[in-house]
Amino acid sequence: VLAELIEKFVSHLSESRSDCYFSMGNYKATDAAVKNESLSSLQQLGVEMTVRYGKYLNLLKEHAENELRFVLMNCEKFLKQEQRTVVSSLYCLRERYAGYDWFASSVFLIMSGDGEKTLMFLQRFSRLLVSAFLWLPRLHISMHLPIATVESGIHPVYFCSAHHIEMLLKAELPLVFSAFHMSGFTPSQICLQWITQCFWNYMDWNEICHYIAVCVFLGPDYQIYICISVFRHLQQDILKHTE
Repeated sequence: VLAELIEKFVSHLSESRSDCYFSMGNYKATDAAVKNESLSSLQQLGVEMTVRYGKYLNLLKEHAENELRFVLMNCEKFLKQEQRTVVSSLYCLRERYAGYDWFASSVFLIMSGDGEKTLMFLQRFSRLLVSAFLWLPRLHISMHLPIATVESGIHPVYFCSAHHIEMLLKAELPLVFSAFHMSGFTPSQICLQWITQCFWNYMDWNEICHYIAVCVFLGPDYQIYICISVFRHLQQDILKHTE
């Protein structure tokens, strides 16, 4: 039901010019397009973890690994169309996104391992502003960002979402904010980790689906509110650890 709902919602928005923040060229996902491509060892490890988790949740069947590889390689190829060429010694600014694509993997599980549906959804989703915040590889060395931002190697989620989380945390949960301040560890660091991993290894699958759905339906600012609500939920534990 969730797959159908977000599919219809994104399909509807992506056809409306006023809702499309990014314009994307037409990309046709084919086996031939990625025939000579291969995944890095880190991505391969991520694929194995995703498939293991998907089977544990009874969402995936046999051959899911090949389908997911197909999705990830096509996503890389498709996003490459809007990437800049950057000369930098920073590892994170190499041609390939340095981490694993947890958002695409989450969508793959929501779509019950249907690679074609996943790619179709991601292509439409990439036109919307919310894709910049939920799908981190979307803005990797992107031409949509100022060159100075690209060269810094800092993702906009860090200086937009994480910055606002810290501001809100100070106002809404001053004790939690103080606890972080005393520890010398910033809330934005842990939030960036949560967001990058799409809350995998932190929340149950149902809650991960709710996080994605809420941000897609209500807008990227809900990413901030969800992080604040997690901190509110963990307040007693955080204060106990601080003591």
